[in-house]
Amino acid sequence: MAKVRGVLFDMDGVVTDTEKLYARFWMEAARFYGCPMTWEQALCLRSRGGMEGQALMDRWFGPGVSYRALREKRIAGMDDFIARHGVEAKPGIYQRLDELEARGIPAAITSSSPPERIRDYLTSLGIYHRFAKICSGYQVPRGKPEPDIYLFGAAQLGLDPGACLALEDSPAGILSAHRAGCLPVLIPDLDEADEDTRPLLYAQVKTLADVIELL
Repeated sequence: MAKVRGVLFDMDGVVTDTEKLYARFWMEAARFYGCPMTWEQALCLRSRGGMEGQALMDRWFGPGVSYRALREKRIAGMDDFIARHGVEAKPGIYQRLDELEARGIPAAITSSSPPERIRDYLTSLGIYHRFAKICSGYQVPRGKPEPDIYLFGAAQLGLDPGACLALEDSPAGILSAHRAGCLPVLIPDLDEADEDTRPLLYAQVKTLADVIELL
């Protein structure tokens, strides 16, 4: 096992139980525009940047479908839902942060979400201040699955990527962490690792409770 000196957390699906909402409202936005998006296709959009998202729209529905338009519709629907119902934390996140603090291991958020959304979600759960650094995909040139966000997150902690666990729930996030040289750990949320993702993993655990064993 590697010597772990820092932990990089994806947010949606790892810290917040919001990944299911992304899938739901991607599908609703697609239906609004007459596109029969499946659950599996909605999951493929996790952690994707604009260029990759548009490429998927072109492949699935043809070049006339705008990723940006669907995304704006998805954001509006999801924001309205969260304004009424709030954000749920993934089980175990408070205990894991307690344990990392007790061991002196810094944690950072490395999320594709914009900084404002990261702040709002984590503040509502009372844990925004508990991360040493907050890193957004909007702060780096390329989104996941490119390595930029994880390279940035490790650098913000002043650590080599190879000393950082990267906690992820999506194939794009795992590939991003792997390309950055981090220790990618899959915590399945909505689906399990596929045959392309499994070889990239440092470890796979069932829940956040199991992460502490990797330290």
